[in-house]
Amino acid sequence: MLYPELFKSLEQVRWNMDKDIPWDKFDASLLTDEQAQTIRMNAITEWSALPATEMFLRDNRGDSDFSAFMSVWFFEEQKHSLVLMEYLRRFRPDMCPTEEELHNVRFEFDPAPPLETLMLHFCGEIRLNHWYRCAADWHTEPVIKQIYKIISQDEARHGGAYLRYMKKALNEVGDKARAAFAKIGVLMASARRTEKPLHPTNLHVNQALFPNDTVQSRLPDPEWLERWLDNQIKFDGEWEKKVVDRILHNMSLLFERTFSNVQELNRYRKEVTQRILPSGAAAA
Repeated sequence: MLYPELFKSLEQVRWNMDKDIPWDKFDASLLTDEQAQTIRMNAITEWSALPATEMFLRDNRGDSDFSAFMSVWFFEEQKHSLVLMEYLRRFRPDMCPTEEELHNVRFEFDPAPPLETLMLHFCGEIRLNHWYRCAADWHTEPVIKQIYKIISQDEARHGGAYLRYMKKALNEVGDKARAAFAKIGVLMASARRTEKPLHPTNLHVNQALFPNDTVQSRLPDPEWLERWLDNQIKFDGEWEKKVVDRILHNMSLLFERTFSNVQELNRYRKEVTQRILPSGAAAA
């Protein structure tokens, strides 16, 4: 069971909203309306940890270890939303999200294979870590710069915890887990080939609600994410390469095989898929 160890390790580095955020360093002259609006959108987006947790608990009823870890992940993710809202409450109360806006991103996700979902969120944590680091560079106001640095570190630690559960899955189900992780890894490391940013909050998750079945589509400004990435924080090809390299590095560690590009990971995916196919299907 990983939960006791993960709880202890995350507890040791947990930050305090009163003591670790330099609220007294706020400089109003360095916060623009444009910047405050992006903070508002991220606060609402982070609130979607609530439906994601409901999904994880529903789809992992057979895994009490992982479900217990969700208590830590959910607490820390909701804290991200809370600290962003606290920033706005203190310094731009007119920009604070309403309870209705927060509740609008709480909707049911369709059931999905737990292994694929685990890998999807592992990649999502890597991507969000880099998005927030880039956002910290873009902002000019010192308090929000520090907030983004702090929560980006949380996202990196969450990715590490997910990786531990992925290693556990390899030991328990072998090639089935390898195939699932490699498949999603190829998808999430191929973001440059897609029009939309590849992150769990920007993927369709409820067929009955399509097309309003992504978290981003349910925000007050559904188009903000692309604008934030492309025109504001300028998450460019250099940043995207960092995300892809990090995914490939972790896949190399996980599968004990070096992947220098997405094509090599895709070839590995095909190898594993062939191994788990019935003999007749593999021959065909």
